[in-house]
Amino acid sequence: MRLLVFGHTGQVASALAERGAARGHTVETLGRDRADLTDPASCADRVRAAEADVILNAAAYTNVDGAESDEETALTVNAHAPGAMATAAAARGLPFLHISTDYVFDGAEGRPWREDDPTGPISAYGRTKLAGETAVMEAGGPAAILRTAWVFSATGANFVKTMLRVGRETPSLKVVDDQRGGPTSADDIADALLAIAEASRNGRFVPGIFHFAGAPAVTWADFAEAIFADAGLRQTPTVTRITTAEFPRPAPRPQNSVLDCSKIAETYGIAQPDWRAALARTLESLA
Repeated sequence: MRLLVFGHTGQVASALAERGAARGHTVETLGRDRADLTDPASCADRVRAAEADVILNAAAYTNVDGAESDEETALTVNAHAPGAMATAAAARGLPFLHISTDYVFDGAEGRPWREDDPTGPISAYGRTKLAGETAVMEAGGPAAILRTAWVFSATGANFVKTMLRVGRETPSLKVVDDQRGGPTSADDIADALLAIAEASRNGRFVPGIFHFAGAPAVTWADFAEAIFADAGLRQTPTVTRITTAEFPRPAPRPQNSVLDCSKIAETYGIAQPDWRAALARTLESLA
């Protein structure tokens, strides 16, 4: 199968290239030099010209705080560009797979979020990602959107790598303990997307929005302590648990980012992954 992936050096795009090739697929990734997401028309041109069976968008404006002061650019990258890609894919009858986020919810619900729960983003980033979901689905083609959360890997910038860097530099640090979610390995996200892509080739493709995130649910402080426990640092830092209010950021974060992942399991047979196993593999790779 031939896969065209928007994204090249990002966490999920890198995982798609590696794991897609391992599954026998031809994977072409498009970095910023070949696909400028601030120019949606050029992204559509890439789809129209591609010799591909499936189009995947693993690129996004992910600077959550930066989006607060540059929502226009974030909207172009996160909504207008994927909408253009999806429209071009629909015209060719090609399946289009897109990654979204827990930030489309306000985080106020006390249980895991389901796909049909009302959205209500509280940040510019969340608003632009929700607009992207709408644009993709309104394109009218066979499309699947994967909402995920708290992505980590051995590639790119993420919480795991930040904790390892800070943990080597300081004996103690403060980590937020009132935001809850499911850390998710980029490798596991790539595997889920590849499984959906493969389903499109054997008549089992089901369009729609699906949740996919790691289990069990934890707070950022819990996750930090797990990282330090497994990392084998010379000295394990002490984690002081704080509230979100004690660590103000330009963009508000959802307090509850836990996603109900039963739909993707029922539809595609894709089980919710255990982030602890993925964390061990990531730390081993980084070591």
